[in-house]
Amino acid sequence: MTSEEHPAPPSPQEAGGEPLETPPEAPSQEGGRRPGGDPEMHPDESGGFGEDSTEGDVDTAASDELTLAQTALAERTLDLQRLQAEFLNYKRRVDRDRELVRQNAIFAVLSELLPVLDDIDRAREHGELEGGFKAVADSLERNVNGLGLTKYGAKGDEFDPNLHEALMHGHSSDVTTTTVDVVAHAGYRIGDRVLRAAKVTVLDPE
Repeated sequence: MTSEEHPAPPSPQEAGGEPLETPPEAPSQEGGRRPGGDPEMHPDESGGFGEDSTEGDVDTAASDELTLAQTALAERTLDLQRLQAEFLNYKRRVDRDRELVRQNAIFAVLSELLPVLDDIDRAREHGELEGGFKAVADSLERNVNGLGLTKYGAKGDEFDPNLHEALMHGHSSDVTTTTVDVVAHAGYRIGDRVLRAAKVTVLDPE
């Protein structure tokens, strides 16, 4: 008896069905890589993957550098302020010394001119200050006054031992305090500095 041949079963495509999907291959564990070729990340001791730790180190380094820069800036600022204060003190000291030298020079020159001014006063008292001599005398007095020289001392002034030199004392019932009677030589001063005390006779109360 001849055996019957049985036809092969039709494939799903020939039967008109959908093709069967091939199951995905399991990812290979070789080399610790995930699909796509990226290395597999392992958590660190803190549970993260190391990125936060690296960023924190960068922030700390930047903060330290900023602190150092601020400290250096503060030190340089203090140095500049100290130098500025020293310069201002030096400038004031130089200006003060320069002014003192100027005043001393004026003081010395005017001291030498006092006898000339006394002669002019005597000539004026005797009516001898006339003509060209009067013009010269007036010019000299204007110039010394321009340098700050002030003349003082007159009959009736209250006696001040800081401003007057008493040559002789008298007594009078007309005065209630020690008073200048006669001015022998006028006094001169520059500001509050006495160049020469006025030489006077005084009257004391009886």
